[in-house]
Amino acid sequence: MNAPHFRDNRKIDPTRGQSSTALMPDGSPRDNDRVEIGPTQLAFDEWAAAGLTAPNLKAMREYRLDRIVGQLQKHDYGAVLLFDPLNIRYATDSTNMQLWNTHNPFRACLVTATGYMILWDYKNSPFLADHNPLVRESRSGASMFYFATGDRTGDAAEKFGAEIADVMREHVGENKRVAVDKIMIHGLRALEANGLIVEEGEVVMEHARVIKGPDEILAMRCGMYACEQSVLEMEKAAKPGMSEDAIWAVLHAANIERGGEWIETRLLASGPRTNPWFQECGPRIVQNNEILAFDTDLIGCYGICSDISRTWFLGDAEPTKEMKEDYQLALEHITTNMNLMKPGVSFRDLTFEGHQLPDLYQKQKYSCRFHGVGLCDEWPLIAYPTHYVEGAFDAVLEPGMVLCVEALVSREGGDFSIKLEDQVLVTEDGFENLTRYPFDDKFLA
Repeated sequence: MNAPHFRDNRKIDPTRGQSSTALMPDGSPRDNDRVEIGPTQLAFDEWAAAGLTAPNLKAMREYRLDRIVGQLQKHDYGAVLLFDPLNIRYATDSTNMQLWNTHNPFRACLVTATGYMILWDYKNSPFLADHNPLVRESRSGASMFYFATGDRTGDAAEKFGAEIADVMREHVGENKRVAVDKIMIHGLRALEANGLIVEEGEVVMEHARVIKGPDEILAMRCGMYACEQSVLEMEKAAKPGMSEDAIWAVLHAANIERGGEWIETRLLASGPRTNPWFQECGPRIVQNNEILAFDTDLIGCYGICSDISRTWFLGDAEPTKEMKEDYQLALEHITTNMNLMKPGVSFRDLTFEGHQLPDLYQKQKYSCRFHGVGLCDEWPLIAYPTHYVEGAFDAVLEPGMVLCVEALVSREGGDFSIKLEDQVLVTEDGFENLTRYPFDDKFLA
């Protein structure tokens, strides 16, 4: 196509400020007015005090692009077309109204098997990926949802589909196989009408994302530390007489203060609202001598997910005997199952080996024993034996995978539940628990 693109008239110089004194520890410009989002000075100062090394963002971005290209070449796909905001973040390391974009898909990214990457962004913000020269072009015009295009959605989709077909011909020749993760119906039909063969893109991206590179692991360690500092602020603030929402708000504020982005769920509950689990955080006032349990599901610095769970006892007395028993059972569950983790262990063994919950807790157990994590909850999901589906997850652990190990100990008809979860890296010879946040000693005495 001959239309001008933003690559021809960039307003922001991505090479500016490249002297060592003008860079942050992660290689981003030492410029608080920069377009690129990232950790705040508070986060950098805390990481330095803790002896943590920031990632090299240039190397991390190159690693991610190589992972995508490797998957495309493995499947003989010409390209992958992305609409999922987190897949776009993985490919481009850029953001734009992420939550709004989840239900109004105005962004798209095409990565070819040759490594050529084009981002379709909001028409008034074509500069948001300028910090990443791996994004070779910025365009607009990927909106194919009714709010934006109304009764001419088919026309918008046809124009976009023809554009994708042109790019495919230019960069991958006769290969018409394009993997797509999520797309509106008009968009799917337009791609096929332009002679493209649409393949499953979600598998491409989940398998690209599952093995974390060295700098992604550094980013996750930093993100986990920032998350845990935020959790510490919440624990210091939490006390009887506060509402669940007021306690939860402390975590949100502390996350944003460090350059984090959002929290995926509202999984904080107190007292009887912890049973059954999955009741969302609300206005309830925490009473004296009650349990408070939460699951962070926190998207923090660099868009990395820090997904840990803790249960606290708030009050001036002691937890009941049943509370202590269930807490210690939950701790045994995640500790024993964590010790299964090493390269070569099958996902099936993660389901059927290790610690199994007693019958008393089976009905209200958690939805999985382990799950992958990166920019959010990711492949794989390791089910409990009662939910195991033969053939759904036939793979083994590999170095660089990161899994969360889960425990929900919850008695049917009970007045509390215990929720614990740690985030764990598979190493060359075993595992490294990336979680450092302590457990509540009141339950362990």
